[in-house]
Amino acid sequence: MSIFVLVHGSWHDGSAWQAVVNHIEAKGHLAFAPTIAGHGKGVDKNVNHAQCTQSIIDYIVSKDLTDIVLLGHSFAGTIIAKVAEAILDRIRRLIFFDAFVLNDGESFRDNVPPHLQTLLDELVRESNDQDDGYTSIRFS
Repeated sequence: MSIFVLVHGSWHDGSAWQAVVNHIEAKGHLAFAPTIAGHGKGVDKNVNHAQCTQSIIDYIVSKDLTDIVLLGHSFAGTIIAKVAEAILDRIRRLIFFDAFVLNDGESFRDNVPPHLQTLLDELVRESNDQDDGYTSIRFS
């Protein structure tokens, strides 16, 4: 039996994985699909990358999960990489599923096409939020 923790991408929440969780559990494994802080309906969206990461760490630790297969989709690739830095002893395998994998010194913004960079820049300007998150997510 394996234990899977499936982490969703941006604009989703843990419920996006429900069909996958059902399939995994039907095969005799355990599967969990936490929601990253700041995601989902009716929650405070004013979170930074560290808080997003900490929410997944807290979820894993609070359930005392060990020997897990940690899967991250899209934006969650940046999350699971940081989770692994913090609690590597609990993780058997990392899976980056169509996910962002940042190199040292790179930001999320560095890894999206120019047209998306422009769109994200416009959204940040319109929001008046200068701590936009997508340029400040850097790995070192």
